[in-house]
Amino acid sequence: MGLTKQYLRYVASAVFGVIGSQKGNIVFVTLRGEKGRYVAVPACEHVFIWDLRKGEKILILQGLKQEVTCLCPSPDGLHLAVGYEDGSIRIFSLLSGEGNVTFNGHKAAITTLKYDQLGGRLASGSKDTDIIVWDVINESGLYRLKGHKDAITQALFLREKNLLVTSGKDTMVKWWDLDTQHCFKTMVGHRTEVWGLVLVSEEKRLITGASDSELRVWDIAYLQEIEDPEEPDPKKIKGSPGIQDTLEAEDGAFETDEAPEDRILSCTKAGSIMREGRDRVVNLAVDKTGRILACHGTDSVLELFCILSKEEIQKKMDKKMKKARKKAKLHSCKGEEEDPEVNVEMSLQDEIQRVTNIKTSAKIKSFDLIHSPQGELKAVFLLQNNLVELYSLNPSLPTPQPVRTSRITIGGHRSDVRTLSFSSDNIAVLSAAADSIKIWNRSTLQCIRTMTCEYALCSFFVPGDRQVVIGTKTGKLQLYDLASGNLLETIDAHDGALWSMSLSPDQRGFVTGGADKSVKFWDFELVKDENSTQKRLSVKQTRTLQLDEDVLCVSYSPNQKLLAVSLLDCTVKIFYVDTLKFFLSLYGHKLPVICMDISYDGALIATGSADRNVKIWGLDFGDCHKSLFAHDDSVMYLQFVPKSHLFFTAGKDHKIKQWDADKFEHIQTLEGHHQEVWCLAVSPSGDYVVSSSHDKSLRLWERTREPLILEEEREMEREAEYEESVAKEDQPAVPGETQGDSYFTGKKTIETVKAAERIMEAIELYREETAKMKEHKAICKAAGKEVPLPSNPILMAYGSISPSAYVLEIFKGIKSSELEESLLVLPFSYVPDILKLFNEFIQLGSDVELICRCLFFLLRIHFGQITSNQMLVPVIEKLRETTISKVSQVRDVIGFNMAGLDYLKRECEAKSEVMFFADATSHLEEKKRKRKKREKLILTLT
Repeated sequence: MGLTKQYLRYVASAVFGVIGSQKGNIVFVTLRGEKGRYVAVPACEHVFIWDLRKGEKILILQGLKQEVTCLCPSPDGLHLAVGYEDGSIRIFSLLSGEGNVTFNGHKAAITTLKYDQLGGRLASGSKDTDIIVWDVINESGLYRLKGHKDAITQALFLREKNLLVTSGKDTMVKWWDLDTQHCFKTMVGHRTEVWGLVLVSEEKRLITGASDSELRVWDIAYLQEIEDPEEPDPKKIKGSPGIQDTLEAEDGAFETDEAPEDRILSCTKAGSIMREGRDRVVNLAVDKTGRILACHGTDSVLELFCILSKEEIQKKMDKKMKKARKKAKLHSCKGEEEDPEVNVEMSLQDEIQRVTNIKTSAKIKSFDLIHSPQGELKAVFLLQNNLVELYSLNPSLPTPQPVRTSRITIGGHRSDVRTLSFSSDNIAVLSAAADSIKIWNRSTLQCIRTMTCEYALCSFFVPGDRQVVIGTKTGKLQLYDLASGNLLETIDAHDGALWSMSLSPDQRGFVTGGADKSVKFWDFELVKDENSTQKRLSVKQTRTLQLDEDVLCVSYSPNQKLLAVSLLDCTVKIFYVDTLKFFLSLYGHKLPVICMDISYDGALIATGSADRNVKIWGLDFGDCHKSLFAHDDSVMYLQFVPKSHLFFTAGKDHKIKQWDADKFEHIQTLEGHHQEVWCLAVSPSGDYVVSSSHDKSLRLWERTREPLILEEEREMEREAEYEESVAKEDQPAVPGETQGDSYFTGKKTIETVKAAERIMEAIELYREETAKMKEHKAICKAAGKEVPLPSNPILMAYGSISPSAYVLEIFKGIKSSELEESLLVLPFSYVPDILKLFNEFIQLGSDVELICRCLFFLLRIHFGQITSNQMLVPVIEKLRETTISKVSQVRDVIGFNMAGLDYLKRECEAKSEVMFFADATSHLEEKKRKRKKREKLILTLT
């Protein structure tokens, strides 16, 4: 076999330049015991934790491939639940930054995540219209709630009752009873999508936001509490044509009840609050205290409302009453002695008052609120232009003024990066967008310079790396000094956009091509600076080449003899540099050539076009060596790796690919960007590639020393395709065909298939080993002495355990969240053996909880086959006896432990006379606050 050409693998090294992605929501997180200082924001597939005070990134929660779409911190502040584009959910620990738990159950992007009050359950809503409630502690799914007909927009647990309320884009608000897992009430009072909902006033009020400028307010009455003599009898309410129903019908709150006897609560419309925004509600939220309500539309204004408490409402009522009585006395005739009757109605606007508006610097994508005990309200915003802003205000003041206290801007551009370049020492990276240029340190990924510019299209470092040149959309050349960050000079170079620049190989000048159908040649020169005695760098135009079409791209050959110019007529023309005479025309692309590059030895030119093809041409005769179908959309950028015939292409299909121009082979695909890739830059050493995309991120790729073998690479691609297809197997073959309702919360993934295979292998090993044991006993009997038993290497690796113990180890090794789904794909032929083993395990009292969970699941899914199998009847009988006794034993142990802990808690409380656990922390904060006050007093006195 001949030698294969060796390539080196490029791997993803870092994501930078993105402050926060648009798809997910921003949330405050508690770190190191501090609230209101740290925020978590989605950043493509990762989650960044930013310190608002210092403006620094302090933690990255590493994602896999899919974009983050939803974040929700746990009530204890120790964990963060993260929902992804593919419907998976991961729970990260904020202390270690590791994602320990993964839930797979949804088929589409997660749209909402909410913990219950204690943080033991997590409800997730998705674009696939399902809601799943997960048990966070047991790391498993509890149940799936089906009923909505479109994406879920919000889900909320009630504190006091075991209920869940959800809203969807199908205009419905549904109430679910979690004890029976069914929907007992559907509110159909909305004409458009319900984009958000919140519960306020101790969960007696529901506020919903839809596609208009009304926030609808609903009064909730729990039927156990309606026992007022004036009120109709609860039975009357339950009956169909009761007074209540007709009232509701008039109110526009038409309700359809699943079963009249299942009424748990009634909802009546209390009225509406008008927003100032005319568009849809994007986010509607209430702070932890339930006092401040905030919402925003598709613009840059957040509207704040204050929800008054009962006492405040009562005070207002008394005031109104006084006023009304005074008025009535004045109006009443002098002759009448008795007091006139006075009625005062409390309007909804009096109970929910507008506080103020916060105007941010750009469109709001999401926000989060935190209300400190001192009365200060902090609002943090993730904006559309890759920016995080923090505002604070005191809502208790008569006219609260929001103040912007901090913003995170340095870590990224406000718009897409259109051009990238490396400095000659491979250390500095330049990125330029519509309004700014940033210089990054490649090793630390810190932004070291930010300079304002016009809309940049192309750029390069001037030899010496002390200045940079930018070409803009208006046809200007801008020259910047890096040390000072100043704009040295702006030159009007072209009448249209300046699409491309190429530095001359002798480094004395460069060439530019623009939309004004001309190519211009420039030389660097030193001119006297008016402001100082020293000379500064400038450029002067030497020659112009006029053409018939717009110039899209220009490139010098390395020996500086030829100049390649790509034109709007889909051809590439090659000219001699010295005489500007025409040499070759490369035609064959069906759409214009957007990018091209010439190899280091001047032998090849590669062109990338909007027709999705890359063509490789010889520069000696202009013959096309090969046409490669490169991307699924336009090829946006192409660059050779220095000192080789390998080149990279970037496409609008979100991919970056590496190719071999000699063998015409596709070497590898760099996947990571979630939107179109605009440009890339290969470092002069060829060790690094940096790329920019419409997802606002810059990605750094690094060349490793690991060799890449093409056959293996193709094999890995096929495997990845197979793994993806495994997850998609359940989808119907005929569009519109509905599958049977999936009752279980999990979904089939490659991990669950592998786990089922591991169980099958373990059972087969157990069967073989038990057969061997029998044989061995027979041999020993025949020989009349003990013969050594050959031991299985797998069992020896586990510490020479018995085959049945090995099966138990395998069950213990399966992730809790994947257990049910793994047992679901297990063939029935393995179940009898498993049931016999389970009996053994339970008798020994090993892992009773895990074994019972598996046992009950298997009984539920294989009930018919197990009960009809005569062989299994004695096994099930035995299992019943052992299970009941062992489970009650386990329960007794837990009960004893709980009682012991309770006793210890009472002892501790009696000793310190402080309410333990719950109030200890608040007491500590109170002490700190008093100490600070005292210190301040002393300072002012001194």
